Amino acid sequence: MSTTLQLALSALAIGYLLGSIPFGLLLTRLAGKGDIRQVGSGNIGATNVLRTGSKGLAAATLILDAVKGAAAVWIAQRFVPGGDLYAAAGAMIGHLYPVWLKFRGGKGVATFLGVLAVLFPTGAVVYAGVWIGLLLLARISSVAGMSAAASAPISALLSGQTALVPALAGFAVLVIWKHKANIARLRAGTEPRVGSKEA
Repeated sequence: MSTTLQLALSALAIGYLLGSIPFGLLLTRLAGKGDIRQVGSGNIGATNVLRTGSKGLAAATLILDAVKGAAAVWIAQRFVPGGDLYAAAGAMIGHLYPVWLKFRGGKGVATFLGVLAVLFPTGAVVYAGVWIGLLLLARISSVAGMSAAASAPISALLSGQTALVPALAGFAVLVIWKHKANIARLRAGTEPRVGSKEA
């Protein structure tokens, strides 16, 4: 096995292990809220954690899900030469498909923001602006999250960061794919707004 491949696999593994930490599930259990997978949509992300009635837990979940993405890229940049994109991919896949939860993870919006914060800070600012702006205007979490994800490769392209475009486009596709049930509800006109008790 070549050194390059070993480094890539190491970065991917580091990212996956960090990304697969299910903070939403862990925090709600520690707080005595039960299994978040039995609440609302069953998702382990911040939006569903909010449905437990705890804004604090939801905020903590969002922050920690972002931090694990950022940490994966940061570690790779410092200890695995050329491994930052592999670590970013690992973090995204780990969050979306954690082996500990039978590959049923979150939707990746916060983790994607964390990845961008280290990998492409300008894109992270745009991402956060799109996410928060649409969340305030539309009050539909899925619309805000998917739009923010889609903004990342576009920001990279417009900023001249063309080397990042394929990876960021791939991450955006994964995030949107994980929202397929939300997309179906949007088409049917049944997607609830933030603060409701459904997905």
